[in-house]
Amino acid sequence: MNMQNVLRAGISAVVLLAAAQASAIDTKAQNMILMDYETGEYLYQKDITEPIPPASMSKLMTIYMIFDKLRDGSLSLEDTFKVSENAWRKGGAASGGSTMFLGIGDEVTVDQLLKGIIIQSGNDACIVAAENIAGDEDSFVDVMNQKAEELGLTHSHFANVTGLPHPDHKMSVEDLAKLARLIIKDFPQFYHLFSQKEFVYNNIRQGNRNPLLYSMPYADGLKTGHTEEAGFCLTASAKKGDRRIIGVMTGLKSSKERSEEAEKMMAWGFREYDNYDLIEKGRKVADVPVWYGVDKTVPMVVAQDVVRTVKKSQKGQIKLIMSYDKPVKAPVQMGQQLGVLKIEIPDRETTEVPLIAGQTINKVGLWGKIVANVKYLLTGEM
Repeated sequence: MNMQNVLRAGISAVVLLAAAQASAIDTKAQNMILMDYETGEYLYQKDITEPIPPASMSKLMTIYMIFDKLRDGSLSLEDTFKVSENAWRKGGAASGGSTMFLGIGDEVTVDQLLKGIIIQSGNDACIVAAENIAGDEDSFVDVMNQKAEELGLTHSHFANVTGLPHPDHKMSVEDLAKLARLIIKDFPQFYHLFSQKEFVYNNIRQGNRNPLLYSMPYADGLKTGHTEEAGFCLTASAKKGDRRIIGVMTGLKSSKERSEEAEKMMAWGFREYDNYDLIEKGRKVADVPVWYGVDKTVPMVVAQDVVRTVKKSQKGQIKLIMSYDKPVKAPVQMGQQLGVLKIEIPDRETTEVPLIAGQTINKVGLWGKIVANVKYLLTGEM
């Protein structure tokens, strides 16, 4: 027998509007995404899968690669790299792009290079790192593309380590948001670098270009970008209380417009949405009858925490629906899936969470089967 029950238990939730046109706010950005860090759900989206020129925001992938080397122990912050003439010419002050002002032959630590990339957006620092880690920039880019595929960045392709204009160098704002989330999650020991407001190298002091670090007290990252084709761009993150939002925007017309739009959209995300714990892992939702079991029932529990990002103003529209077959036949193993918990929120696809056995139930012997069969014939009860 298939059983369906609606769980309410004081749970409230809301419709999460998936399309930008359904939201009560709009943006001047050409591409825009707001993502909740904890749940990965999207609060706002506008052309989020379009591969676009990411400018220096794509340095986040270069940074991820260096962090990954530090994590696996093949690199340390104290290691020193030598600055080649190629890195100086392609990424130095003479190139016209963002630079750390490295000199040919300089011996620079990985720690300094990371700060030069994250804070100063140094193209020269990116090339120095690539050449010393992989031998040359092209080889490093090949590994970047492999790693991007592993990470599920399906709308990204890299042609360089700097984000300088190239027809084959593209990322989507969705991929940038996913990458930012991975950096925060995978490398908490290094994330503080993104909130550092200035860095001095070669007696030249440069400030972090992220406007939110100066206008939004709870902002702490990540990376700006600007080229003529991409416009003024930003991958941002801010944490308010226990909640973090990641936002990516492209195509703004000026640094002022980028700053205003970023602050407006991030503040809107915190104001309008919140995370709701709908049901906790391990909570018992039913006692399921067991056929031929040494115990008559088995507790059925939720396999994982269920948290959803929902709009504050539209509570009370969620349904949690159990669906399972009963009775279940012994033996039953602890952790065995017995059913599903369907999470229904209006205007969103229904999602499912497994419902599992909370304990092991062994099977009765032959005499127990006979007794159970006789009882069922006489009373209709198991």
